[in-house]
Amino acid sequence: MCGIVGFLAKDSAHAAASGRIVLEMLEALARRGPDGAGFAGIGPAVDGHDQTVVIRIAGGELRVLRALDALGIVDQSGSGPRLEGGTIRLRFEPAQGVTAGQVETALSAAAGAPEVLAFGPRLELVKGVGPPRALEAAHAVSRFVGPVAIGHTRMSTESRIDLCHSQPFWIHGLPDHAIVHNGHITNYHRLRRAFEQEGARFHTENDSEVIGVFLKRSMDQGLDLIQAMERSVDELDGSFNYLVAAPEGLGVVRDPHGFKPLVLADAVEFTAVATEEIALEQALPGPFHAREPAPGSVLFFPAPKPAQSARDAGQRLRSTGT
Repeated sequence: MCGIVGFLAKDSAHAAASGRIVLEMLEALARRGPDGAGFAGIGPAVDGHDQTVVIRIAGGELRVLRALDALGIVDQSGSGPRLEGGTIRLRFEPAQGVTAGQVETALSAAAGAPEVLAFGPRLELVKGVGPPRALEAAHAVSRFVGPVAIGHTRMSTESRIDLCHSQPFWIHGLPDHAIVHNGHITNYHRLRRAFEQEGARFHTENDSEVIGVFLKRSMDQGLDLIQAMERSVDELDGSFNYLVAAPEGLGVVRDPHGFKPLVLADAVEFTAVATEEIALEQALPGPFHAREPAPGSVLFFPAPKPAQSARDAGQRLRSTGT
């Protein structure tokens, strides 16, 4: 089953409410996924001179942060790392030139090799076992403010039920990018073996994780995000819908057969997408038109620039469907 939701705010009022809106959408879909819930949001644009990064790590052993000492990590939180919902959150300023990959490599050498759940100046990603209300209790996601947010309610069908196997997944190595997925990638094992032979690292047994690895690999080969999403429609097998949260906007991808349900509403003030229309109706009262994207659709809705009005924020669209 599972349920996915996505929201793009095109004005400041909806950006201020994005956390609450996505939480309400998730609560409407809670019956589709009692095993876990998660949220990822892209916060407001940061000043170009601000070099701070937020990292979230699975687990609660603060000593793992010692692995970052050699990278010149400078704590910028004011109060040190924060333990929250089975994770460690740290706001820091890396030394010049330090990449997300280097941070992950350093942590992989620490005792227990904790997974990096999120990395970037604007990405907030939280998840856990249980319903959306448990997510709110642990992380207060309703207070999140930002132009782009996605969420997931999980029903486990194959992999185990724990925090790391829940969604969203950060696209490892790519700051401020995350995905949620509903469905089944049937060529997951073949793709995983091929990517691991090329050096990719997987952190779970959840087939959804391969989507992020696929997108990152495609972008490393010179494609932009939308082109990588388009390629995924041809190369990922199975029945799937997935969403991408990125600083540039909200991506929506549907498999060529359209087996899994998905509805989308694109209004002047917002774009919202969910597995079921009830999620839109519960979180976004008022008139809007919901439609079902065509099978094989690859859609990208750009986030407005800070000084850009909702009316000027156009939709960038590429579709293999109609």
